[in-house]
Amino acid sequence: MAGYRKLGRTSSQRKALLRNQVTNLLYHGKIRTTEQKAKEVRKIAEKLITLAVKEKDNFTEVTVKSKVARKDANGKRVKEVVNGKKVTVFDEVEKTIKKDNPSRLHARRQMLKVLYPVTETSDVKKRRNTKKVDMVEKLFNDIAPKYADRNGGYTRIIKIGPRKGDGAEEVIIELV
Repeated sequence: MAGYRKLGRTSSQRKALLRNQVTNLLYHGKIRTTEQKAKEVRKIAEKLITLAVKEKDNFTEVTVKSKVARKDANGKRVKEVVNGKKVTVFDEVEKTIKKDNPSRLHARRQMLKVLYPVTETSDVKKRRNTKKVDMVEKLFNDIAPKYADRNGGYTRIIKIGPRKGDGAEEVIIELV
């Protein structure tokens, strides 16, 4: 007996399908799919959430000095003339950043192997107002604290009946 369902696809297609569905499940909170796909997605999603729960507090905060371009009222960089050239003016700013410990870094890389990059768009102008969503940060900061006191069982599968076209059993898989 195989350790996973083949879902009638080649290995690369299957991997892409499951990665896409896991990413969408974690981003939106629930998705609608067939029962067999949902059971495979559940395996992967629960492993990622467990990894995030274990490593959510495994970082150190470090204060770093960095140079940031000074901006005017319109949000454009301030420039001044030095030796006949226009040069951007920089200010030194202290920032506090999270530095991952080695095990959290490894967990982050394991998650990045599965999750696709997500881009959020507002519907006014497609290209101008796009924003990248860091799914790993969302897992560590939003999802993991919700499930910190829970021992597994982070997803729920609800049957919604057969699909009209081919009669495949459809379900909704959601984060509990």
